[in-house]
Amino acid sequence: MRANYKMQRLFVPDDLSAGAEFEPDSQQSHYLMHVLRLGEGAEILVFNGRDGEWTAAVTARTKRAVRLTVQAQQRPQPPLPDLVYCFAPLKVGRQDYLIQKAVEMGAGVLQPVLTQHTQGKITGERMHANAVEAAEQCGVLAVPTVGEALKFERLLAGWDTERRLVFCDEDASTNNPLPALQAITEKKLALLVGPEGGFSEEERHMLRALPFVTAIPLGPRILRADTAAVAALAVMQATVGDW
Repeated sequence: MRANYKMQRLFVPDDLSAGAEFEPDSQQSHYLMHVLRLGEGAEILVFNGRDGEWTAAVTARTKRAVRLTVQAQQRPQPPLPDLVYCFAPLKVGRQDYLIQKAVEMGAGVLQPVLTQHTQGKITGERMHANAVEAAEQCGVLAVPTVGEALKFERLLAGWDTERRLVFCDEDASTNNPLPALQAITEKKLALLVGPEGGFSEEERHMLRALPFVTAIPLGPRILRADTAAVAALAVMQATVGDW
């Protein structure tokens, strides 16, 4: 069953099953009452990343809170996409955009990586909030997990060598990413995108020397890191992903 995009969607932490009742948090209650202006009997869609998507009805209202009663399941819970998105943190606005687009495009794990040229800061709570917002707006039910930030060397040292790691190489000798991607046979995939300053020469040398790594270019133009991330996710999903 496809999502009903005409209904508002709300991510909640509560367990969901027919007849379950709960109160959304204060911000969500304010949104339902004063922005959407929902009265008793109004319905929305709720999901928690575990139990699928359900309709829920407003069954009680006070001045500060709303009570929701879960009704019927609309969609079962899908598995989390098996695409790991590794990225160097960016400045706040661009990183928010990057996280949202990664969720929309099928990332199952968001893994911050601290490289030599990383300038942005990591806020796990903010990244999760952006992932949830993207999921609410785009009909996504499996909200990606947010990993703890890892230093570049630690990421590679602990890598699952059965997962192919694709990285965006600005110094590639060609502009066409398709031949390298089409040569990938592994089903388990990950993408690594560097910071605004790019990977250092030492980091590129380390990546190119690893047998589980594939370097790809992203065309003849210089792209900002957030643009490169979206472009790389799109070409990967279209070539060897779930598109």
